[in-house]
Amino acid sequence: MKQAAETKWRDSVAYGPRFFLSMAVALAAFAIVTYIATGSFATTALRTLLCAVLVQVGYFLALLYLTRRAGKARRAEAERRLHGKQDVDKSAPKVPVSMNEPGPSKF
Repeated sequence: MKQAAETKWRDSVAYGPRFFLSMAVALAAFAIVTYIATGSFATTALRTLLCAVLVQVGYFLALLYLTRRAGKARRAEAERRLHGKQDVDKSAPKVPVSMNEPGPSKF
């Protein structure tokens, strides 16, 4: 079985460490703005926790989507290769032709 092409995970949209760092910065900004707006530490903590859960659910759904898309692409590639080989076999000549035999053609 042929292995999948190498991908640079760090260039990927779903690269974990970059995502978690970005999420932490966004949650910190969200918490600061929420605290300034409400003035309540408890409300800020609750809303920030809810926001973190929603971001994680979104990340999980994004990973499911990317995984499914990659699986479909691999299946399509495998089918294309399978059908491509069958098409080559169908175009093969029906009459055996030998280029190494001297004399006239046997058609």
